[in-house]
Amino acid sequence: MSVTSSIARTSKDIARTSKDSVRRLAWLYHPRTWKEKGILWSIGLALGTYVVAVVILGIWWSLEPDRFDIRASTQEVAEEIELPQSKRKNLPAGLTSTAAAIFVAKTLLEKPGGYLSNDRLPPGVYLDNIPNWEFGVLVQLRDFVRAMRNDFSRSQTQSIEDKDLQVADPQFNFDSEAWIVPSSEGQYRKGIKALLDYEKRLSDNNRADGQFFVRADNLSSYLEVVEKRLGDTVQRLASAVGHTQLNVNLAGEPRGRSAKPEPREIRVKTSWWKIDDVFYEARGTAWALGHFLRALRMDFEPILQNKNAEVSLEQVIRGLENSQETIWSPLILNGDGFGTLANHSLVMASYLAAANAAIIDLRDLLRQG
Repeated sequence: MSVTSSIARTSKDIARTSKDSVRRLAWLYHPRTWKEKGILWSIGLALGTYVVAVVILGIWWSLEPDRFDIRASTQEVAEEIELPQSKRKNLPAGLTSTAAAIFVAKTLLEKPGGYLSNDRLPPGVYLDNIPNWEFGVLVQLRDFVRAMRNDFSRSQTQSIEDKDLQVADPQFNFDSEAWIVPSSEGQYRKGIKALLDYEKRLSDNNRADGQFFVRADNLSSYLEVVEKRLGDTVQRLASAVGHTQLNVNLAGEPRGRSAKPEPREIRVKTSWWKIDDVFYEARGTAWALGHFLRALRMDFEPILQNKNAEVSLEQVIRGLENSQETIWSPLILNGDGFGTLANHSLVMASYLAAANAAIIDLRDLLRQG
């Protein structure tokens, strides 16, 4: 028998099997079959179908979104706000960063399954990895929009707040688990609309309305917030393996005091039930932050070049990207220290700690004259 005839026979067998499977499914779900088998059999089939559908949807909805292209997303937003072609080659300052915020927010709402943190029905109510990922993204989005409102859009501390960012900021700080009107999704969409309105005003010809100031102190102020967020995340990840640490809350301040007495040593350990929650929140944090920093790299290119800080920012972004590598284990493992099993939390903590150290170096460069 030739190879060609063998392949042809195999193809026919596959086609025949597929037809038989379709015929079998049609027989199972035909009303006549339900009538013949009885009510209990019909209920069992319906329940079985429901469970299979919920499991498949749950797996699909649990997939983390891919990284989007900053330049492509900026051009897409430029089309949405009808930016003239003459301005698309030399984009106004802040347009790329604002577009990144808009796309991060849209991804939060439009990924497979939509926004899941406030779901009250299966399979969303059973999922916890993606809702924790969403919260990590949301916290970074809140910080970024707050920085746009307080720093990037203002020339001085005494200047007036931007009217659209004044709307967007509280919208994204709305309760992340609200499902009855007003829902979280509804408030976040209002925030997206306010960012789009701000984007339009950035690109119009009215010089007195809608600004984004590319200054080293603005970028440094935002990075200070990022530094604290990452420091907290790294500590919670590292606490997956319980350890005792010395209390350094008042280090460097001999006359300092706290509201309540504190022990000299503190035992820190994340609950076994919270290991994967902290891990996926960190994944969402790194995913969103990577997009914001890539956008800021484009908007602040002249400042970074002048401070010779481009490599430092690239190091931060590289550490965040490394934390987004594919997870091949079906479970988030929590091996002890140098034990046999891996500890995914410590691996994630090492990437984010490296990124955080690079942020400290970057802020030092931005502060230099």
